[in-house]
Amino acid sequence: MQPPYTAPATEEAVTRVIAFFENLSPADVATIGQFYAPQARFKDPFNEVVGVPAIQGIFAHMFEALEQPRFVVTGRVVQGQQCFLTWDFLFAFKDFHKGVTQTVRGASHLVLDAQGQVTLHRDYWDAAEELYEKLPVVGALMRWLKKRANS
Repeated sequence: MQPPYTAPATEEAVTRVIAFFENLSPADVATIGQFYAPQARFKDPFNEVVGVPAIQGIFAHMFEALEQPRFVVTGRVVQGQQCFLTWDFLFAFKDFHKGVTQTVRGASHLVLDAQGQVTLHRDYWDAAEELYEKLPVVGALMRWLKKRANS
């Protein structure tokens, strides 16, 4: 059985989206509409929104809440009008562990329309392991719960 054909336009659109996220700065948040369809849906462990303004709000908040957030895409699989990206999200907390780079590893499922714009962006990552365990008080509790569950 032959694998599904992936149009070169989809590959190019995915390459543009990856470059956008790997170089994302606070000023770039205003340009998200160049990459996302007007009624695009976005979901991650903390958010579920529809529309470019709401998606811009999530990324604007990321820059307000964290120091030097950035994405490094580590893998990609493109099939038809969708792709799956694996990534590392690097950042530092502003309030505690100042200056200590944290890493969250995750993946994104993207669905693109015929114009190469994202219509669905779904992020998958383990909030307990990748984030909560790194927080001062909550982290100690999460590590204790994990240890108890594993014993």
